[in-house]
Amino acid sequence: MPSLQVRPQADDPLDDFVPRRIALDGETKTVHVAGSGPAVVVMAEMPGISPEVTRFARWVRDAGFTVYMPSLFGRDGAVPGAQEGREVFRRACVSAEFRALGGGRASPVTHWLRALARLAHGECGGPGVGAIGMCFTGNFALAMMLEPAVLAPVLSQPSLPLDEPGGIEMAPDELAAVRERLEREDLTVRAYRFEGDRFCRAERFAAYAQALGPRFVARVLPDGAARREGLAPFFEQVVASPHSVVTAHLIDEAGQPTVAARDEILAFFARRLMPPAGGQD
Repeated sequence: MPSLQVRPQADDPLDDFVPRRIALDGETKTVHVAGSGPAVVVMAEMPGISPEVTRFARWVRDAGFTVYMPSLFGRDGAVPGAQEGREVFRRACVSAEFRALGGGRASPVTHWLRALARLAHGECGGPGVGAIGMCFTGNFALAMMLEPAVLAPVLSQPSLPLDEPGGIEMAPDELAAVRERLEREDLTVRAYRFEGDRFCRAERFAAYAQALGPRFVARVLPDGAARREGLAPFFEQVVASPHSVVTAHLIDEAGQPTVAARDEILAFFARRLMPPAGGQD
């Protein structure tokens, strides 16, 4: 696969995506759309759709999917600055759309995201829709499994709730419904984190494993596999630990564990969303 490295010093104009204003459930958001084939919803990490998030979205697009990338916070395409990123984070933490603190209930925005998945499936067809959440949005891909169209959920360093390392941002009855669906339809949930991540710790993956059993397939990457040089200020100064598996901390070189994780995610989407359907994970 050719390298699509975007240098963090330059904002991304997103000029190869079509910005669409999509109204669902009484809320209108901008969604950047590109590609063809089955749909995959790509949800950005804090503090927004950075050049490295769009790099990942292009990898998904070039693998044969239609990317739907909703703008949930921050400036689309902007390099993640430290001060601006802190302000975006603070606003999101007090927004009615998100539940940054306290487990046991999903963020309200996941209702809109499930509607987006349903719309995307209607527009793109195929067996269903993939979804990947990162960091602040990490658990959203799991909550989206309450929508029958979503078949391939990926949780990349899911970081909410921020105040409960072993918490899950989902109501117990909804979590039980997702597990029942995973077993009934022979589906799995993929999840990724770095071993020393300060925001997505081992306790969270242990909680997922207890809640979902063998349907939860986790990958924990060594801290030494994380990119350390050339990080945007937000990741260098605020995040300050290995964190973003397929974006900021990915080392775009053959043989790197982060590249292997990216390729595993793309293969997961392909098995679930591209004919012939029904492959095992």
